Amino acid sequence: MNVIWRTMLTIWRARVQLRRHGRIDAMSVGRIRVRTMPTDIDLLRHMNNGRYASLFDLGRFDLLVRTGMWDIIQERGWYPVVASESITFRKSLQLWQRFTIESRLHGHDDKSTYLMHRAVVDGEIYAEMLVRARFLRRGGGIVPLEELFEAMGRPDDLAPLEPWMAQWAEASALPSTKAPAPSVWE
Repeated sequence: MNVIWRTMLTIWRARVQLRRHGRIDAMSVGRIRVRTMPTDIDLLRHMNNGRYASLFDLGRFDLLVRTGMWDIIQERGWYPVVASESITFRKSLQLWQRFTIESRLHGHDDKSTYLMHRAVVDGEIYAEMLVRARFLRRGGGIVPLEELFEAMGRPDDLAPLEPWMAQWAEASALPSTKAPAPSVWE
C-alpha cells in the first residue's frame, strides 16, 4: 500500500479516536499498528531503510491529530517540517511482519521540537529515530515556539532537551536558507 493511502487512513483513524476519546496529552506515547507491505521491501527482502522515515511520519500525523494540534495548525496556516533526523537500526522487519510505531514528543530548543519514533515488535525495539521538526507559516517564516504553546493553550512544560540531542542538532545543522551552502567536496 502506498504511503499516501496509509497516511490518509492514519489521519482518518486518529480523527475517529479523537472524537471517541477526546484529546490525548502532548507527552503521551502514540501507538499505531502497521504491517510491512511488499512496497516496503528492498532486494534483501526486509524493510528498506528509507521506508522507516516514511512510516514514522504516520506516527507524527497520529500524534498531531489526537493531541488536537492538527486542527490548531490548520486554522493558523502552519505546517510541520522535518529539519533533521537520525535513525538507528537494530533488527530487520520482514515482509508481512506486524509492528507498532511508537511516537513521543521529547523536548524542544529555541526553534524546534524533538520527537522519538520507534519500530517495536512484541515490546522490543527494532529501530529508533530522532526527529527535529519546526512549524512554518504558509506565508513564510518559522512559528516561534512560544506562539505554538500559546495556541495549544498549555504552558511549556516539556522536559529539558537532553545534552546529546542539542549536540546532535548543532553538529548536523546546515547553513540557514538565507546563507550560501555551496556543494564542495574535498
